[in-house]
Order: sequence, then C-alpha cells, then structure tokens
Amino acid sequence: MSLGQPIVFLVDVDNTLVDNDAIQKDLRDHIEQVYGTAARERYWRILEDLFAELGYRDYIGALQRYRVEHPTEIELLAMSHFLIDYPFADRLYPGALDVLAHLRRHGPTVLLSDGDVVFQPRKVEHAGLAAAVDGQVLIYIHKEEALFDVERRYPAQHYVLVDDKLRILSAVKDIWKGRVTTVFPRQGSYAHDTKVLSALPPADLTIERIGDLLDHDPMRLRPADVPPSPANKVTQ
Repeated sequence: MSLGQPIVFLVDVDNTLVDNDAIQKDLRDHIEQVYGTAARERYWRILEDLFAELGYRDYIGALQRYRVEHPTEIELLAMSHFLIDYPFADRLYPGALDVLAHLRRHGPTVLLSDGDVVFQPRKVEHAGLAAAVDGQVLIYIHKEEALFDVERRYPAQHYVLVDDKLRILSAVKDIWKGRVTTVFPRQGSYAHDTKVLSALPPADLTIERIGDLLDHDPMRLRPADVPPSPANKVTQ
C-alpha cells in the first residue's frame, strides 16, 4: 500500500484562520440591536445547548429552534440573511492566506474543520479559504474521530496539524503519535483557557498568531526521515 505524500498540512478554520470570536460578537450585537436582549440571550442559550449536544455550533439549527418557539415572528427571517451574507473575508487573521500559500509550496494543504453542512462550508468559501487550497476542504462533526477518513483521502507519511484547540491537537497526537506534528496558534478564547492548558501536554510548536508560521520553514516540521515532497512544484 502506498504511503502517499511525504507530508500533508491540515489547517483548522475557526480561530485559526478566521477570527470566529469576532463573528460571534457581531452576531450577538446584531441580535440585541434588532430583536432585543431577551432574544439574544435565548438564541445564545439554544446555540450553547446545541453545541453540547452536537459538538459544534449550529447557527442555522439554533435559529430554526428559536423560530419554533416564536412561530409568528416573521422578522426572524432577516436574521438568516445576516448569517448567510456575513462578510467572512473581513475576519481573516492577518497573514492567513499567505500562510496557506506558504504551506502549499511544500505539500498538499487541506482545511480540516468541524461544523454543520450549510454555514461552515459557506464561511470557508466566502472567506476565500476554499479557493486558497483549491477546494481541498474537509468538514466533519468531530474531526478527531474521522482521522481514518482523512488518511483515506490524503494518505501521507507525516501530517502537520495546525489548530487553536489544544484538546484537538492532543487527541490527534494520541492517535497518530509520531506521524503528526502539532502546531498551536494561541488565538481565540479556547487557546487561552488556563484550565485546559494546564491539563494537557503542550503542542510540538506553539505560536502566538497564525502569521508567525511565515517565519518557519514548513519542512522543519517533519521528522528527519521524511523526505522532501515531490509535489512542491504542483501545489502552488
């Protein structure tokens, strides 16, 4: 069986490439301004309950549940436009697209995210991220539970995983062990949760922001026995 590419880069989306905390704040502010504080608090409670149930934030699903509770509030339909038409590209972290281009010079680069089947793909597309990786996008319910499918689609001798959640990095490290190098950009609320940080081992590489990867040679993130990728010339 072929070992595939020498190296494949897997990059998370929310709070890794896109400032998702800022998107959430904009959504909360919008709901409060248009529908009131009570609506904001109730919608967010539903959203958090769904997160506990599903493992990802289902913004569209939460809106549907909220509408079921308020079937005559036709004005709620406008809130879907805010979600679907949000200018996601404005929330890219500085250097995010440059980092993807930087990684692609050295091997296949794939976006690896959790999320629903409507909002998350739209965010990835309209932020310009899908185009930046030639459509190589994987979105799962729990990506750390779908590594077998990642390997099937993108077989490699070694993986580099970039993610703002130390919990995810640690879980993948437990499974792939020496076959993965974990990179932890300390961006977003999860990356600064002291309780989580103290409970888990550090990543192989910790950086303060995604743009810092531009200062790193991606091939130094692989073990010495993994050869340079022959795909360098075709992943531009």
